[in-house]
Amino acid sequence: MKIVGLTFDLKSDYEFKAGDPPDANAEFDHPSTIDVIAKAIESCGFRTKKIGNVNRLLEQINNLGVDIVFNISEGVEGRNRESQVPMLLEMANVPFVGSDSLTLGITLDKIMAKKIFIADGILTPKFFEIKSASDLSNTDHCSFPMIVKPRFEGSSKGLTEASRVENMDELFRQAEYILNTYKQPALVEEFISGEEFTVAIIGNDNPEVFPAVQIQIEGTLQLGERFYTNAHISSGTLEYICPAPIDSRMQKILAELALKTYQAVECRDFGRIDFRVDRNGNPYVLEINPLPSLSTEDVFMLVAKAVGVSYEEIIGRILHSACKRYGLN
Repeated sequence: MKIVGLTFDLKSDYEFKAGDPPDANAEFDHPSTIDVIAKAIESCGFRTKKIGNVNRLLEQINNLGVDIVFNISEGVEGRNRESQVPMLLEMANVPFVGSDSLTLGITLDKIMAKKIFIADGILTPKFFEIKSASDLSNTDHCSFPMIVKPRFEGSSKGLTEASRVENMDELFRQAEYILNTYKQPALVEEFISGEEFTVAIIGNDNPEVFPAVQIQIEGTLQLGERFYTNAHISSGTLEYICPAPIDSRMQKILAELALKTYQAVECRDFGRIDFRVDRNGNPYVLEINPLPSLSTEDVFMLVAKAVGVSYEEIIGRILHSACKRYGLN
């Protein structure tokens, strides 16, 4: 029986430092999520070994005693943090589930990812970067309203109702907040008014693209100026609707664009692509997440139900995709 190691970060592992934003550990998992993933892996005929975060992996790297690692670790510090576990595993020649360190590094940095989207002809909102207050002088190529985000964060970190700005004063104030609080440049995009979707993908040679999931906020799918924030999750005003109530044409457009994005950044085994669709039906790729949440309350659980399979089977498909890549099946 093959042994699957689990690398992960727990919310309780994070030690808050003075000046940290309140959502500093938002990407980390609850122990219950790790337990449910471990049980799902075991139900597929594997044994599991919980390794833990990158520091615990480093302590054990020469004596892991596993056949493959199922990595959901977010890492610590800097824009390459999601690459830390994959890089160690690559160096030790240990097979692992998920994208490699290059893909994870590129996609966490939203600006680097957008440059790849543009090069591949993938529609993404116009943008610019603010590294300091002096950068605010060059905004002519974008129009208000805009949205201000940290350059390299996930899980909607740094996004609040104040992130959408309508004038220079609001832009300056929000950019300063990102610069000072998250200690990184701000990504400023033209805000796409309309609807929001996410599409999950599993696989490599012939990836399986799942039905689009639509974001509902405060009971409405027509979001207009609303957008996804962590506050909506904690307040219970955000819901995922799957399958999305859209026609077959839009379903096909989102599926094809999601797959093109997945392949553009050479995502492996599984991933999730986020979209805004404007009032004219034009889809814009916001980002791709090659290390998406596998919580039973998140998107992959919903798409499993939509296609009539269990959560355990979804985890199994992800794991078997990686095993096939390494010739471990």
